Amino acid sequence: MSLSRATRAVYAVFILSGFAFANWASRIPQVRDNLELSPRSLGLVLLAIAVGSVISMPLAGVVVSRFGAARTIAIMALVAATGLITAGLGQTVGVLPVVIGLFLFGAGNGTWDVAMNVEGSAVEQQLGKAIMPRFHAGFSVGTVAGALIGSGMIAVDVSPAAHLLGVAALIAVAAPYAVRDFLAAGQDEHAEASGSPLKAWTEPRTLLIGVFVFAAAFTEGTGIDWLAVATIDGYDAAAALGSFTFALFLAAMTLGRWFGPAVLDRYGRVLTLRALGITAVAGLALVVWGGSLPVAMAGAVLWGLGASLGFPVGMSAASDDPRLAAGRVSVVATLGYVAFLAGPPLIGFLADETGTLRALTAAGGLVALGLLVSGALRPGAMSSAVPGRLISEPTERSPR
Repeated sequence: MSLSRATRAVYAVFILSGFAFANWASRIPQVRDNLELSPRSLGLVLLAIAVGSVISMPLAGVVVSRFGAARTIAIMALVAATGLITAGLGQTVGVLPVVIGLFLFGAGNGTWDVAMNVEGSAVEQQLGKAIMPRFHAGFSVGTVAGALIGSGMIAVDVSPAAHLLGVAALIAVAAPYAVRDFLAAGQDEHAEASGSPLKAWTEPRTLLIGVFVFAAAFTEGTGIDWLAVATIDGYDAAAALGSFTFALFLAAMTLGRWFGPAVLDRYGRVLTLRALGITAVAGLALVVWGGSLPVAMAGAVLWGLGASLGFPVGMSAASDDPRLAAGRVSVVATLGYVAFLAGPPLIGFLADETGTLRALTAAGGLVALGLLVSGALRPGAMSSAVPGRLISEPTERSPR
């Protein structure tokens, strides 16, 4: 299979994953109104996605090892599409079918996420240079496209049911088509030699990488969920300026993911991530204590840049040994998504006590934790993809 075609296929599944999620997210206000949900009830309904993801991810390593990344994504795309259809049609009936649909959507997306990161790492290793952050930038591109499509559907008065049915059909066809160009499946042929992927939960290095990704996901998620609100509350900014500050954060993070691989290839994972961690802390400090909105905006740019590479590079580090990648990525992704799940309510609790702006300092503490364990991302020398062969991991060509 052509490596260039496999690379394009991985981009495609990352983009499709982001596209599916953003299309659903764009219709949340209409679903809320159709079901007449209070904010608290809506939050509980939306929790079904996170629950589905967090339940599916710990088992995703077993699934990917058994079926391979391509077949896993093809199957999980159908599960996610079924979830979208169930939620889209169900919102015309009542809350229960929406919850069931969102649970299926989250479960499908969770396992899909692990599988596409395993394949992305395999492509990265074949290329011999860093590319995983660009795949994650592709996810961001998909979310932007999905949000724009969703806005267009709302503007022309397409119902949520029809909109989500169309998106589900696209995902169900496009994802299985894209994975035909994946690298030749090799996960299942190593499964017996590697033992159960669940053993990854007992590996100290894997767990340390998971802690790092937990910290990175918490830092990223705090910016996504709370930066606009904190800017408005802390600096009395207009809503439009709060949204613009958030947009600056996202733009910086996307640019960091697109251009970051060249820095990773030159300086290695650990040095790059430590420099970015310091950048994120500096940005957070400017947002919280900058004293003016323009300074806070500059801080948002630094924060976004500093948060850009932690999650994707953590996935690469978990996949250093291709034979064990599925189980390890499952562990690391699960811990990362726990952070995405736990972060917003924790910041909200702190905001009630200290104010929204000061509550953001919790993310700084998580960055410090990430810096402490970042050495775990340094690649090992031995690859079990080819027994007995020493290789240099693509994102860090010399020990650091």
